[in-house]
Amino acid sequence: MMMHLLDALERGEDIGHYGRLVFAMVARHFISEDQLCALLGRNVPEEEARSLCRQVEAHDYNPPRRERILEWQSQQAFPICPDPDDCNVYRDLQFPESVYQHIEEYYEAK
Repeated sequence: MMMHLLDALERGEDIGHYGRLVFAMVARHFISEDQLCALLGRNVPEEEARSLCRQVEAHDYNPPRRERILEWQSQQAFPICPDPDDCNVYRDLQFPESVYQHIEEYYEAK
């Protein structure tokens, strides 16, 4: 899924609002903010890309679950995850321990 989004961004394709949001929520754990904003800036004006990066960072959003990705995908034309079996970023990527701790704390508080 992330390669699909990255390839589309590099080609200058419009991956849609939710595609950009998913990409930012996941990629911020693996690349610098400047790199992330530069990639998103191929899709939207630079200020809009920077704003999305700041929003995701300020809210400390965790990468979305598979179900959320599929829900968001249904609300836009661009397929965020063309193969629904490949939408689980937690299965395919190793995030920093802080991400898993944040999720655990969320469920404990619930």
